[in-house]
Amino acid sequence: MRPIRSRLTVPLLTLTILGAALHVATGGIQQAAASPYRSGSGLALRGGATLAPPRVLGLGSGPVALSQVVADQDGSERREDTDTEVTYELPAEVLFAKDSARLSSSAQSRIASIAKEINQQQPAKVSVFGFTDDLGSSAHGNILSTQRARAVEVALAGKLASTVSFETRGFGERHPVASNTTEGGRKENRRVEISFSPTGS
Repeated sequence: MRPIRSRLTVPLLTLTILGAALHVATGGIQQAAASPYRSGSGLALRGGATLAPPRVLGLGSGPVALSQVVADQDGSERREDTDTEVTYELPAEVLFAKDSARLSSSAQSRIASIAKEINQQQPAKVSVFGFTDDLGSSAHGNILSTQRARAVEVALAGKLASTVSFETRGFGERHPVASNTTEGGRKENRRVEISFSPTGS
């Protein structure tokens, strides 16, 4: 059986160390409170320095970007405007027959009205991106989305100033905007997006 004295030594030693640490910490707090360099913030500063006025970080110097989204009543088209970019999102069913990259006559007239808007805004570059759902092979989706984006580019190019350049890409099933587990979601994912930055933005 161990003596009572040896069983109490470790706890007493621990309490002594904790007490000494608390005393040192309390003394440091009291010393900081008595410091002539104390600012209104509660921090002790050296050499009479003061804190800079508070400010909000991370918002940048310009205004916060605002976004306005407008969609047709039947959901056949969606337009999003921010302070730097205009984006038209057109469902593939509005532009093309199933599994086709040939623009319909109604698509031609719709693209003509978008071209009119682009000419008014006078951007230097227009981006045309094609997307598909995840049905079929990924390679087929990449090819079809690229062909569709190029068909829209050709239709736009014939109606825009020759100084406008194009960035045209097909992303296939990448970057879905809805779930591919339902036909409604897949329909949303089959789309072509036309975007540009208006002059002065």
